[in-house]
Amino acid sequence: MKKYTFASALATVAVCLFGAATPALAQDGTSGGPTPTNPPATEVPIDGGASLLLAGGVALGLKKLRERRKAR
Repeated sequence: MKKYTFASALATVAVCLFGAATPALAQDGTSGGPTPTNPPATEVPIDGGASLLLAGGVALGLKKLRERRKAR
């Protein structure tokens, strides 16, 4: 069973590596297409998501502290 697991893990890694290498075969910048221009910077607000993640982390930490104190 252990041998089968190692072989399947190795096959999975190989497929992922070859799958990640295929986008590298795209055309280079001298292919004759339109010249690329730099798009304007996109402003992304991170305040809403970051504050929700922070609040969730605080709530989880408080829950773990309460569980630890009850166990004593």
